Amino acid sequence: MTTAVVILNWNGRELLSQFLPSVLQFSAEARVYVADNASTDDSVAMLKKDFPQVKIIQNKTNGGFAKGYNDALSGLSEDIFILLNSDVEVTENWLSPIQEIFRQEPNTAVVQPKILDYKRKDYFEYAGAAGGYVDKYGYPFCRGRIFDTLEEDFGQYNDDAAIFWASGACLAIRNEVFKEAGLLDEDFFAHQEEIDLCWRIHNLGYQVKFCANSRVFHVGGATLDSMNPRKTFFNFRNSLYTLLKNVPTPNVYYIIFARMILDGVAGLKFLTEGKFSHFYAILQAHSAFYGNIRKINGKRKGLKKNKAYFLTKSIIWSYFCLNIKKFSKLK
Repeated sequence: MTTAVVILNWNGRELLSQFLPSVLQFSAEARVYVADNASTDDSVAMLKKDFPQVKIIQNKTNGGFAKGYNDALSGLSEDIFILLNSDVEVTENWLSPIQEIFRQEPNTAVVQPKILDYKRKDYFEYAGAAGGYVDKYGYPFCRGRIFDTLEEDFGQYNDDAAIFWASGACLAIRNEVFKEAGLLDEDFFAHQEEIDLCWRIHNLGYQVKFCANSRVFHVGGATLDSMNPRKTFFNFRNSLYTLLKNVPTPNVYYIIFARMILDGVAGLKFLTEGKFSHFYAILQAHSAFYGNIRKINGKRKGLKKNKAYFLTKSIIWSYFCLNIKKFSKLK
């Protein structure tokens, strides 16, 4: 079983210099690629000079996370692709447990390691933690992270587990299933496209797993800061895209209507906090959704009509009203 570790880069010279050494040191079982998304800095020149053992893929344009990886992976033949952010530090023996799951479980198509915070290494990191889920209205959360509450890692999630989505910060996927699922959706550009991909993979009958024996550290926010209104726009728009594409009939429009009301509440919260640019980003996200609704609706296919996709009905109710801050306390 061959493995390709593929790091997508856009003007990330400093991140590559900092984190590539750990990837090269602890990934002897894989080929390491950097897919450059038409950077305007000297990332490629630096790679050629300082990391000649790394294979470089040069994309012609910056198509974001989705198109960037689709373009980069189209020319690779390895059995397993590992999509790895440029701001991730891997650890010794991080790769073998992931490969073992793929060897032992032919129906498992996607695997995510434990993702811890690079800055606070005893805590889970926002983008993935110990595996992702969504509630009935499409809001994502993780084992170890609900909204902005990050749990300390006491070993409470040290079990391999079936999850709903794996983080794009470090996502391992079978080449053949990636193609069977139709690749990443390039209409997303960036953010939440991994949730959509994993949902489509579930609809094909495959499983997504968390691997407790593999551990990486993620800086987070290195590509687009968490308080950047552009990220707010992508998150709200793309979540609506994901729901429209994947929620089973006949509930899809009711769920989207309810979700948009909840988005409105979030917008009012931004207003009361003086975050006017984020309020405006939600308005823009809804406008973009309406403008593309026919196109996205045309992508509905292969849905599992009788299979519940959500772990809990409303993570907003659990978190803000019932004051449940830990995944283990959810019902």
